[in-house]
Amino acid sequence: MNYNEALNYIHSISWTFCKPGLERTQELCQGLGNPQNNLKFIHVAGTNGKGSYCSMLASVLKEAGYKVGLYTSPYITFFNERMAINGEPISNDELVAVTERVKMVADNMMDKPTEFELVTAIAFEYFNRNKCDYVVLECGLGGRLDSTNIIKTPVLSVITGISLDHTSILGNTVEEIAREKAGIIKEGVPVLWCGEDENATKEIEDVAKNRHSPVNFPNHNEIIIKKMTFEGTTFDYKAYKDIIIKLLGAYQPKNCANVLESIDILKANGLKISPKNVKIGLEKAVWHARFERVFDSPLVIFDGAHNPEGILASTQSIEQYFRNERVNVLTGVMADKDYTYIANCISQIADKVYCITPDNPRALDAKRYSEVYKSLGVNTEPFENVKSAVECAIFESKRDKKALVCLGSLYMYSEVTSVLFEYKNN
Repeated sequence: MNYNEALNYIHSISWTFCKPGLERTQELCQGLGNPQNNLKFIHVAGTNGKGSYCSMLASVLKEAGYKVGLYTSPYITFFNERMAINGEPISNDELVAVTERVKMVADNMMDKPTEFELVTAIAFEYFNRNKCDYVVLECGLGGRLDSTNIIKTPVLSVITGISLDHTSILGNTVEEIAREKAGIIKEGVPVLWCGEDENATKEIEDVAKNRHSPVNFPNHNEIIIKKMTFEGTTFDYKAYKDIIIKLLGAYQPKNCANVLESIDILKANGLKISPKNVKIGLEKAVWHARFERVFDSPLVIFDGAHNPEGILASTQSIEQYFRNERVNVLTGVMADKDYTYIANCISQIADKVYCITPDNPRALDAKRYSEVYKSLGVNTEPFENVKSAVECAIFESKRDKKALVCLGSLYMYSEVTSVLFEYKNN
């Protein structure tokens, strides 16, 4: 098996988007000798903010001298990003070796695993082979029945927030979704709940109480912003002073405050993390496609926000950074998202909207999406491909001296940045 064959196997094992249940992952990992049982996890669920939180926490733990695994989804530019150790994605050779081992078990299963279940098992085997001290483990979808939830006793369970997303799978109300996310809470393991919805809070507290797990809360009112520019943000949070993060977005100080609360919990449970480790680790943290500055002339920001809560946070960031000056927006969305709400949010900050069809079977057609903006009275244009959309948006934004913000789907990132790279070098 070579690298391409490994990827083809991973992507072809099952086209099922989601088959709830832990049985297949448990059987798969049991056949591997349960590598996950040798690892210590920080388990992270939530509707939004998981990736940013995980990247910042992993960076701090690395700076503290620990060997840190990081498991996230989806990948942004290439598959190997989904599992990394101390910031370095899994190598092609090691991915092949681990996939061959996992394939031997999966091929003998009567009920074949889904792609996500297979990838999760590969990650567990990879982190175990490399003897990671800690693994920051992001849930794929939900929590209770997410493949990652076969782990027994994490050192910390984190739920970053709850909002309506994936309702066909997780539930139609915040309370139902909160119960699914709270499924990662384990007996006696401390919990960090970072959300603000009162109904979700009650659900999470009830589950935690039944499992004798203490619940901790950040206080976002104690964030004091000192400086926020396109170079980064400096802020204070409780005893932490002059924290600098390079991750852009008005919402990132909240994500960072959640990390700082986690650090206090982890230190109370025996981890050695100095104030210097915290400051350097946070400043070094990188997370692509979340209000990322990807081009300078004209200024281009990419934010993969793709659900109502995420889009609202992004448009609020645009208003804050650009001081209510309208921007151009390049956008594409999945058809199963609340794209009417998303379009309403974007219409409040957009001068012109360039609609594309993201590279995904679930994507909403650009022409159909553009019609939504027309009905809102927004100047809009649909494009048949990303290249023509980006070239037109760049040309017009530069001519009109406007910033361009790319919003609506992580699946646009690779194509958009590739076109920008070509444009820059021509």
